[in-house]
Amino acid sequence: MRIGIDSGGTFTDFAVLHDTGRLECFKLRSNPADPASVILAGIARAAATPGAEIIHGSTVGTNALLERRGARTAFVTTEGFEDILHIGRQNRPALYDLTPPPRRFLVPQELCFGVGERTWHDGTIARQPSLAALKRLRTALRRANVESVAICFLHAYQNPQNEAEALAALEGIGYVCASHEICPEFREYERGSTTALNAYVGPLMQRYLSALEARSPHPIWIMQSNGGLLSAAEAGRHAVRTVLSGPAGGVAGAFDAARRCGFRRAIGFDMGGTSTDVSLTDGAPRETVEAVVDGIPLRVPMLDINTVGAGGGSIARVDEGGLLRVGPESAGADPGPACYGKGTAPTVTDAHVVLGRIAADQFLDGAMPLDPARSHAAVASLAAALALTPERAAEGILRVANANMQRAVRAVSIERGYDPREFALVAFGGCGGLHACELAQELEIRTVIAPETAGVLSALGMLLAGRIRDYAAGVLGRDDWEPRYRELERRAADENPGARLIRSIDARYQGQSYELTVPWRGARTAKVFHAAHRKAYGYSNPSRAIEYVTIRVRASAAVRKPKPRAAVPVPAQKPGTRRVFSGGRWVTLPVWRREQMPRRPLRGPALVLYYGSTLLVPEGWSMRPAPSGDLILTRS
Repeated sequence: MRIGIDSGGTFTDFAVLHDTGRLECFKLRSNPADPASVILAGIARAAATPGAEIIHGSTVGTNALLERRGARTAFVTTEGFEDILHIGRQNRPALYDLTPPPRRFLVPQELCFGVGERTWHDGTIARQPSLAALKRLRTALRRANVESVAICFLHAYQNPQNEAEALAALEGIGYVCASHEICPEFREYERGSTTALNAYVGPLMQRYLSALEARSPHPIWIMQSNGGLLSAAEAGRHAVRTVLSGPAGGVAGAFDAARRCGFRRAIGFDMGGTSTDVSLTDGAPRETVEAVVDGIPLRVPMLDINTVGAGGGSIARVDEGGLLRVGPESAGADPGPACYGKGTAPTVTDAHVVLGRIAADQFLDGAMPLDPARSHAAVASLAAALALTPERAAEGILRVANANMQRAVRAVSIERGYDPREFALVAFGGCGGLHACELAQELEIRTVIAPETAGVLSALGMLLAGRIRDYAAGVLGRDDWEPRYRELERRAADENPGARLIRSIDARYQGQSYELTVPWRGARTAKVFHAAHRKAYGYSNPSRAIEYVTIRVRASAAVRKPKPRAAVPVPAQKPGTRRVFSGGRWVTLPVWRREQMPRRPLRGPALVLYYGSTLLVPEGWSMRPAPSGDLILTRS
């Protein structure tokens, strides 16, 4: 028995694959104050059998970073380089903003410490840290009352000896991690930032997972940002690898849904309660080792996911210039959208309620009645400020949210060298189906896939994940790649018995500042790199010298993925009807329950009700059921 759990900002989703092959899906309201209580309640509801595996997508690290409530962290580096984290790259994200908001740092300057040591760029130890200096540092850290320590010495990716000595000297002072364990790659700023982030969220992740394991009678696996699984102990030690834990399950689920429907190229569109996560699959999900989360650079392998603050709970407001804005602030799980009965601010979900797209008595199959009067009151207050009718204001909220999500789709497609018109859009999450066709129409995408389990697809995707560990070593300026590869492979094989080992390498043209990660093909690697460079940037230069920067080895162990038994067929029934505001007027649309639809193509406009989500099929779109049970929508 396997249970996938996606702990979101508004709902916690559960996908339960029973040992009989039956698939059960359900949602529970999230509890930000105690997320473990909701997880344990869901495990109890699933009636988990002894030995069941729990695969958990955690937002603990993500939320701690976004809300800046991580551990009190110290940063230890080479003497003279204490300002690495604060100087950064000196990039200005808002070039023409004369009053940019101040940057939010994970580590204040008074908690940045220098140690007298030095390693040259080729790994030669020029100066070892003295025991006396390390003792003074330990005393200073205790006086500063820090909870965790991040160690990042210059060129430790070439030779970690000095870092290892400092790590041993500071053992027992709290949560201590070093860059050669977390991010053994060149670029001091990115390596230091990644290590600092690991130290910042690591203690919270360790406490959360320890408490969860103590209360759960079942083993717990954590979804990584790269789409693989880590044990709870490993996730606590390498917490930075879980920052995009939840969205990674959605990427796996979207890839599987597209493959079932016969599409190799797909864009995943996961619109939940707090945010929207967009990813691209071209035969396999795209990955990256260069990411920025809330202004903090991360350099660990992860799925290429673009996240925007546009979800069902995103709050709509009028800004200082009198313009309508939606998000990134969210009503979250508490108080939630106004229709949940506590909040008063208008949200995207409230706009759908006002327009008739979400019915008060059909949300979560009627398990959670909504309060439409509160939605109307919230949207009406916004409409008055804009001098619009409530219906027009609600339409405006959805149009602004769509514009935000369009930018996210362009970021993972056009900005990566892909034409979105050549891809199918896989729409899931609680609100994904309500926006998918309108979004696809704006982007000239002709096909939308609505998975049968759209409302809980991220949790289902976690059941499909294998166990993955990534290893890396810096080789800039070296040509001993093969011995370094064998060294990494020995370590990977020891720590992951029976896993398949896959080589890749970060390469660039000599003189360039950034790299592309390509598969290692021995003598043919240069040819692979030229093709990848042309794909990403529109040109290649085979006559130019290539630099190899970082070698990578992935240990991948697949898990058994039993196929869920097909659902028992339900005789088709006639649709209901509902009045919906669309195209500037109220119209009556047929409303189908997904399990009661006829097994033949149908034309829009229509609404299709799933558990936990709703699909809006506009006029000009048709839908047909795939053999997998998913719906394929096409635009005429």
